[in-house]
Amino acid sequence: MKGTEWYQADDIAEAYDDKRFSEGGQFIDRREKTAVLNALGPVEDKRLLEVACGTGRFSVMLAQEGADIIGLDISEAMLSQGREKAQATGVADTLEFMVGDAARLPFPDDHFDAVFAMRFFHLADRPVTFLRELKRVSKGQVFFDTFNLESTRLIYNWLLPMGSRLYSRRDVESLLADAGLELVDEQHDFVLPYGFYRELPKNVAEPFRKLDRALGETDVGDAVASVSYWNTTAADGDND
Repeated sequence: MKGTEWYQADDIAEAYDDKRFSEGGQFIDRREKTAVLNALGPVEDKRLLEVACGTGRFSVMLAQEGADIIGLDISEAMLSQGREKAQATGVADTLEFMVGDAARLPFPDDHFDAVFAMRFFHLADRPVTFLRELKRVSKGQVFFDTFNLESTRLIYNWLLPMGSRLYSRRDVESLLADAGLELVDEQHDFVLPYGFYRELPKNVAEPFRKLDRALGETDVGDAVASVSYWNTTAADGDND
């Protein structure tokens, strides 16, 4: 895993949300949460697993929607932030945070109704191994996102402290085939990369986001989008 020391530092965890999801970053937060909710559908009483849950943005949201959820991450500092959020929002009873390795998930086969991982595969040095583990513990659905090779992210990718693995569509198709997953649905967004929005005040970022959404509704926008959301399920017969 790239940059694990940076990711697990206490000061990084404490500032993580404010740095990425305040001001213009609010548009990123809103879009990502919408993508997760749209993919997972009604989650009340569902048993869910979020791998690489970080500070619990998605886990807390889904617990508030009625899910019984576990958030797993390699960083205890990140999980501490998540536990504080769970306590503050009153969902600690239905949300558990635990330290764990995505390559060896501590759960039996078919344990969860759905499993998802956001902002994880750009850091994964063994993506097929991780994807197989997500599939193993899910009854069917696996949802994840990727940062894309044919996108504006190439412009600044090398500057990022943790690095970033970028995927072509062919890469994703190969991953799914090797993991025994079938694509159910896909969405593509953010012609302008995440880093652009995070650097802008919200009122300045808003017109750029409107333009970005308009471009994203075209074939060209999909082709050069910097982020893709992949909703998948076990291939026929794989989880029988």
